[in-house]
Amino acid sequence: MAKYRKLSKTADQRKALLRNQVTALLYHGRIITTEARAKEVRRIAEGLIAMAAKEKDNFEMVKVATKVARKDKDGKRIKEVVDGKRVTKYDIVDKEIKKDLPSRNFARRKIMRVLYPVKDVPLAKAGRKRETKEVDLAAKLFDEYGPKYATRNGGYTRIIKIGPRKGDAAMEVVLELV
Repeated sequence: MAKYRKLSKTADQRKALLRNQVTALLYHGRIITTEARAKEVRRIAEGLIAMAAKEKDNFEMVKVATKVARKDKDGKRIKEVVDGKRVTKYDIVDKEIKKDLPSRNFARRKIMRVLYPVKDVPLAKAGRKRETKEVDLAAKLFDEYGPKYATRNGGYTRIIKIGPRKGDAAMEVVLELV
């Protein structure tokens, strides 16, 4: 018996399809796909969630001094003239950041090997380019899904059958996070 389904695709097409669907599942929380694909996506997604749940508390808080541009009431940077050049004024601010321990950093790298980068594009036309943001799915796994599923021993996803697809009668399902 095979260890995985080939899904009638070549290896590179299959890997791309599964990576895309796992990324969509973790970003949106649910996807609609065929039953065979859902069972393969479930295997990958549950492994990633289990890894995130295991490493959820593996970090330390570190205080860092950083330079931040001084801004006026309109949010524009304050500039002053020094030696005939306009230079931005900076303030030194103490911040507290999360620093991953080695095992969590390794888990983050393994997760990022599977997931595609996601951009969150706003629906409104005005400011679409400026408001587009890169979403850190690995951070979402560690911060949101890790604590949520820490007490569960597997079974992070659910498959609900919704009936055959009209075109080719393939069984369609909803794959969602529990």
